[in-house]
Amino acid sequence: MPGQRGYSLTTGAAFLALIALICGLALNGLLQLQTLGNQMEMVVEQHNRKIDLITQTQAAAHIRTDALFRMALAEDPFERDAHFLEFNRAGFLVGSGRNALHRMGFTAAEQRSFDAQTQLVNDIAAVQERVVDLLSAERSADARQMLVMEAIPIQEAFNRQLADMRNLYQQANVVAQRQAEHTYRQTFLLTLAFGIAAIVLALLIAWRTLRKIGQTSRQISEQMVELERSRTALREEATHDPLTGLANRRLFYDRLQQAIRHAHRYGGKVGLLYVDLDRFKEINDQHGHHVGDAVLTEVAKRLTSSIRDSDSVARLGGDEFVVLLEEVQGRHDCLAAAHKIELTLNADTSFFGLDVDIAASIGQALYPDDGADEDALIRAADAAMYRIKSGCESERQRSLSFQ
Repeated sequence: MPGQRGYSLTTGAAFLALIALICGLALNGLLQLQTLGNQMEMVVEQHNRKIDLITQTQAAAHIRTDALFRMALAEDPFERDAHFLEFNRAGFLVGSGRNALHRMGFTAAEQRSFDAQTQLVNDIAAVQERVVDLLSAERSADARQMLVMEAIPIQEAFNRQLADMRNLYQQANVVAQRQAEHTYRQTFLLTLAFGIAAIVLALLIAWRTLRKIGQTSRQISEQMVELERSRTALREEATHDPLTGLANRRLFYDRLQQAIRHAHRYGGKVGLLYVDLDRFKEINDQHGHHVGDAVLTEVAKRLTSSIRDSDSVARLGGDEFVVLLEEVQGRHDCLAAAHKIELTLNADTSFFGLDVDIAASIGQALYPDDGADEDALIRAADAAMYRIKSGCESERQRSLSFQ
């Protein structure tokens, strides 16, 4: 009886020790996972948010200085007003970024760096205000000199401080990641030790816990990779046609607007070709949409190969394409480019064992002869294309004879 009582006490003590080990394992796992989660949150949320704010502030500061420089170079008062508005907007963004950064809180070293930046920001604002005053007084030469001698060097010093602060947070990210890795390794070793001490049951709990940790880590890594892939895809989809890879309407309008501004400033010309495929609906109806998609992709390749590196091609939608010809000498360059495209498109083509003829009606327009802005220029090219497509052979013959 006493021996049985002693065995029971020993068994009970071992059972209590096993429970204590299991509780210690669970408590240690929870605490370590919480620490790991906090460290990862600091890396992903706080530090990266500060890096983004610093980058945005640096970009806005650069835009502000650039706008001021363009004001000093601009002769047209309306153009100068536009640059002044951009100058003010950029200043607002600089202030907003710094305020958001300050609200997130700083360490003592970060606060000292931020205070030094504040003094530089005040100096920059003072110099920039003097430049604006000189420009208002029509003293452009003095304004440009002050920009070069004072404003730009101070701005560069401010940019260097922002870069130093960004590097500080990037280094902090590396430290936090190393701490997270250390925490993970420590969790693994302690969990394994507790699992061995708790015999089979503790070992099972340790194994299942480690498997869960491994799955969580892989999920976090996969989610981060997928998030970056999604961001890249969204940026691509926002500016490019998903089928052909060409610029879409939005990106093309931006390029055309920039080309017109450049031509307006330097007295140049911009050509625009509006390309609409002939009988494309028949191709889709007779051979199917998979052949139609292949035709559109091939047309995109041929259009790209038919132009200069300085020119660009975009797909507006359906079977409509546009070609932007920059720095042309005159209408004869537009007609020559259209003729080259026609020859390239007329080459023999086979898709899925089917011979398909590719032809297009091409309308052309020239800035500033046919329009003073992008909308007017596109309307002129579109109208010229429809005159050709509707059977106005004189328009086509005039284009070909011009060659």
